[in-house]
Amino acid sequence: MITTKPYRVLLYYHYVSIDNPEEYAAKHLEFCKELGLKGRILVSHEGINGTVSGTVEQTEKYMSEMKKDPRFADMVYKIDEEEGHAFKKMKVRPKKELVTLRLEEDVNPLELTGKYLEPKEFFEQMQQEDTVILDARNDYEYDLGHFRGAIKPDIRNFRELPDWVRQNKEKLEGKKILTYCTGGVRCEKFSGWLLKEGFEDVGQLHGGIVTYGKDPEVQGELWDGQCYVFDERISVPVNQKEHVIVGRDYFSGEPCERYVNCANPECNQKILASEENEHKYLRSCSHECRVHPRNRYVAEHGISEEEWQERVKQLNEQPQQ
Repeated sequence: MITTKPYRVLLYYHYVSIDNPEEYAAKHLEFCKELGLKGRILVSHEGINGTVSGTVEQTEKYMSEMKKDPRFADMVYKIDEEEGHAFKKMKVRPKKELVTLRLEEDVNPLELTGKYLEPKEFFEQMQQEDTVILDARNDYEYDLGHFRGAIKPDIRNFRELPDWVRQNKEKLEGKKILTYCTGGVRCEKFSGWLLKEGFEDVGQLHGGIVTYGKDPEVQGELWDGQCYVFDERISVPVNQKEHVIVGRDYFSGEPCERYVNCANPECNQKILASEENEHKYLRSCSHECRVHPRNRYVAEHGISEEEWQERVKQLNEQPQQ
């Protein structure tokens, strides 16, 4: 692999039995810190799921050491080259579930999961009749980018997806279901749950959106927008053939791919906004959030009480768009 940038981001997961997640997480944190990595890793009794950043040498050492552990010997890494770290800190947390679905009866992807589809197969099947493409991610991830024609479940968290499916069964019944997520970890469990629910023809994008975008044959075709990622980069490109912006500015409806968090710490909603509109609307998604006593935008910019009230008043007097 010819490397042109000094840093890398590794995205990976592996479903495998880990006897003592708490103990493993503590040791793994020390190991990552010794290497100089930064990132976020979840460890549970059902496996590991992580994204880490570091220099080429650090990430090579990490993958080499992980391969020595029989549990992770065949773990697949998705590698992005970057100019610097994608995280500020290194966190390794034990967790009850690798991905939070909170099912009445848990699904073990090692025993039950949807059919793996490589990028070329997924690309071809997306275009077949009687096929529905179901996004297994959250609404704000979908809003930034998605496969053309994919269904957007109206959910803020992954654990809400099973209820959404049960309420919208008519959209999926009798169809070939193709599901996808960022790196594949959510689909492993979700596709198995779909089979358990009685849907018979379920396929999942093997390696997720990230792998699809890097595939030399499909080159991310039929993907519109950007792919949301859970690190400092916020988004990464997918479609190498054409870039269609699907994101829309929360305030103006103009094409936009820039995410900010609402300045009200109790809301913290992700909103797409241009730099101009972020400042105009005090990075707040509503009047209630603009006047919240702990508004972070106001604090960050040292806005006086008088100016704050004046700006809010001007916005309220504007005709609604």
